[in-house]
Amino acid sequence: MSLGRLSGIVIGLSVAIGLILFNPTMDHYLFFVETELGKALDRSGDGHPTREQAMVRSIYRSHSHEIVSSIVLPHTIRRNFGLLSVYDTTVFDSRIVVLGVAGWFIPLRGIDEAILRLGRLAF
Repeated sequence: MSLGRLSGIVIGLSVAIGLILFNPTMDHYLFFVETELGKALDRSGDGHPTREQAMVRSIYRSHSHEIVSSIVLPHTIRRNFGLLSVYDTTVFDSRIVVLGVAGWFIPLRGIDEAILRLGRLAF
């Protein structure tokens, strides 16, 4: 076996081990959803929130972890493929599919629709 080929195998195995080690967990996914919903609430409105909007934002900021854990966690299925995970969540009559790989999340389907529906429900 040549040195170049052996180096390629070692590099490939190192990348695979790194992907396995940094494959996001369900807790990482919940934090991602919590952050994205917080950003969506901050973007909603015209910059001058009504009293009700300000109250919803305040409640969300104070209790976002509990809200996301109670709404998203029971409605999410995580398929762990070792090197990556696929998170499938059904909330607000929307199906959200997110790819988790190497500590990153890549929305594949439905996240914009779910955020719009959340905005309508909140405001």
